[in-house]
Amino acid sequence: MASLSRSFASAIVNRTYVNVPASSNAVKRIFHASSSSEEEHHESHNSQPLLSTSTKQRSVGGLVNKSNVNVGPFNKLQLRLHSTTSVPDFSKYKKTKNSGEASRNFAYMMIGSTGLVSAAGAQATVSDFLANMSASADVLALAKAEVELDAIPEGKNVTIKWRGKPVFIRHRTAAEIDEANQVSINELRDPQQDAERVKDPQWLVMLGVCTHLGCVPIGEAGDFGGWYCPCHGSHYDISGRIRKGPAPLNLEIPEYNFQEGKLIIG
Repeated sequence: MASLSRSFASAIVNRTYVNVPASSNAVKRIFHASSSSEEEHHESHNSQPLLSTSTKQRSVGGLVNKSNVNVGPFNKLQLRLHSTTSVPDFSKYKKTKNSGEASRNFAYMMIGSTGLVSAAGAQATVSDFLANMSASADVLALAKAEVELDAIPEGKNVTIKWRGKPVFIRHRTAAEIDEANQVSINELRDPQQDAERVKDPQWLVMLGVCTHLGCVPIGEAGDFGGWYCPCHGSHYDISGRIRKGPAPLNLEIPEYNFQEGKLIIG
């Protein structure tokens, strides 16, 4: 028993003095491992993450040394192994090779459609403007005048108002027609044949406005059996041609036609 106690005491004394250098070496290895692990940690942030495991090593003197051992980089698939986020597929929204031509066609279509819509709008605007500027129904009704020819006896004059002006309508006799045709146009100030002034020889239609200063001549008067202007003494014959006085031209013939026994002026 006494020898066992001496052996144990001897072992303790030897561990204290002999293993001091070994303990110092172990401490140095610990600091060296720590510094190397920090450098590798910084490198892992710049490149790829590392998987590290801790291992325990026993030194010669019996102290336990804990150091990190780098296993290797993670695989990207391993990092996202437990990810629950699903990334949508945007491939159908990506532009293809002929997307430029499709964009140009779309732009041309939009420009053409805009032009058509603008043209239609302009046409509608102009049509409405012209419709507003055109004469109304009552004005158009006054633009024409209708006269029943049966109501005018032969050899008589009728005066009507058309567009604010008097219109002379004469139902001529056969003698008056012959008299008008026998006049030589060389004697006339405004040469004109009687056939040029009438559509039907029996009916003479003229504006009742003197061509001198706009007075209204008197029917069945004057030196030539036609019309006489009392303002300045102009004389017109049975065909409305100027024969004497200051008037320079014959009485004006309006636009007219015959329809079913009616005279329509305008």
